[in-house]
Amino acid sequence: MSRPRFISYSINGRHFYGILDGEGVIDLSSRHGSRWPTLREVIADGALAELAESARDLSPDLSAAEITYEIPIPSPEKIICVGVNFPDRNEEYKDSQAAPPNPSLFIRFPRSFTGHNQPLIRPPESPQLDYEGEIVIVIGKAGRRIPEVQALDHIAALSLCNEGTIRDWVRHAKFNVTQGKNFDTTGSIGPWLIPFTDKDQIADIKLETRVNGEVRQQDRTSRMIFSFRKIINYISTFMTLVPGDVIVTGTPTGAGARFDPPIWLKPGDIVEVEAEGIGMLRNTIADEV
Repeated sequence: MSRPRFISYSINGRHFYGILDGEGVIDLSSRHGSRWPTLREVIADGALAELAESARDLSPDLSAAEITYEIPIPSPEKIICVGVNFPDRNEEYKDSQAAPPNPSLFIRFPRSFTGHNQPLIRPPESPQLDYEGEIVIVIGKAGRRIPEVQALDHIAALSLCNEGTIRDWVRHAKFNVTQGKNFDTTGSIGPWLIPFTDKDQIADIKLETRVNGEVRQQDRTSRMIFSFRKIINYISTFMTLVPGDVIVTGTPTGAGARFDPPIWLKPGDIVEVEAEGIGMLRNTIADEV
């Protein structure tokens, strides 16, 4: 397995982690759970490579069809999201045509996300559920005021995010978007973690979002306004980044809010977020029961 796919999952309410091997799952939590209760502890120990090596000669313990995917890092200390990080996306904000000097940031909480193949939940308060496909970086080494030249050394793994948003609720107050970004189970992270080993994994890769098979968003990481290095440098200026922190790095143009009229997600829709070398995150849409 050249690039192991580490997953967190549950079965009948019990939580596990392992490696996805084809259509099977190698259960590593039963073998290493006393040392590393979750993938967060594995990352804190810098042990993804060791964990992958331990699975080299193992056969799958169960079928992927038997599991429920969870977000890869359970209970991260921080989930930090970058807004307006692609040129065409910036131009959508007609009151601010020039690229901003620093990234816009906001916080999301773990309960606002679900895993791969799980439904995003449209709440009764609003029909304006929207999609935002993004690349996720997971911090592997703690740091404060991290220089850009060293920033990539602090990444442990990569994943994907559908940073689902309740659009009218991001306008409920004058200065913040927190409300519209944190409805329970409106976004997703996954399907897995891909270990980060080389800058070429993220230097110039295609990021694409599809709704019911139709391409809605597409761009390349080389066009990001703020590079992965800059994002890590900037965030670590005012807070200490720790292992397991999740940074969601920005979405291309083409969200449903930008259509005329807007096209909101509805029950039965299928949203896929895909990036070269990372994988494909898939979710359906359902109304809250």
